[in-house]
Amino acid sequence: MTRLEQLAEFARVNPRDPFPRYGFALELKGQGRLEESADAFAALATDFPDYCPAYLHAGNVLATLHRSDEAASVYRAGIVAATKSRDNHARGELESALAELAVAE
Repeated sequence: MTRLEQLAEFARVNPRDPFPRYGFALELKGQGRLEESADAFAALATDFPDYCPAYLHAGNVLATLHRSDEAASVYRAGIVAATKSRDNHARGELESALAELAVAE
């Protein structure tokens, strides 16, 4: 069983835990399967909108795909989630990513 298959199985067995799905999306990103990774991150954000770690990577994938407007929206949503959960570290990273995206445009 591949790592991707293992992560998919963990996600299936633990549907209320966002971490296996996060790992699955990251593994897709690592394999260069960026469109699939973007889709996996989008589904994760829909099902677990308060899961802050996913937003930075999701936005980065979209930025790599030259989908800057979508990346900016994801970063902004992540800032809201991080603020709500008082995750100042994640919030700072997301704000930096958003600023860097604006400079790159």
